Amino acid sequence: MPVEHLNPEGWPRPSGYSNGTAAAGRMVFVAGQVGWHPVKGWESDDFVHQVRQCLENTRAVLEAGGARPEHIVRMTWYVTDKQEYLANLKGVGEAYRAVLGKVFPAMALVQVAALVEDRAKVEIETTAIVG
Repeated sequence: MPVEHLNPEGWPRPSGYSNGTAAAGRMVFVAGQVGWHPVKGWESDDFVHQVRQCLENTRAVLEAGGARPEHIVRMTWYVTDKQEYLANLKGVGEAYRAVLGKVFPAMALVQVAALVEDRAKVEIETTAIVG
C-alpha cells in the first residue's frame, strides 16, 4: 500500500508536508540524525549543509532497512534556532528535494535549547513504512 496523504476536507493544502499520512507494512524507524558525516565527522557549521547531511544520513539508514524516501510517513525536526531555520528555507527546501525528492510526510519542527552534539544545529527523526 502506498503512503496516503491525509488532508481534512475544506483545509488548505499544506506546502512541503502533509497534515497526516496513512500506510500499512513494515515499519522502519530512523534514530535522530545530525549533520555530521558518519566517517569524516563534522564538515561544516553551516545550517543548510547540516540539514543536507542529516537527510543523506537518514536516506542511508532507510536504505539499510529496505526503505526509500517515498516510504517516509513522519519526520520530526529539532533545531537549535528557529530563526536560522526560517532564514534558510530556500536552501533547506533545495537540500530536501535533492536528497529525498518530492516526498511530503507528516512533519513537526521543534526548537530546542540544545542537542546532545554541541556542533549540531539540527537533528531529524524519521519513520517509514514499507508496504
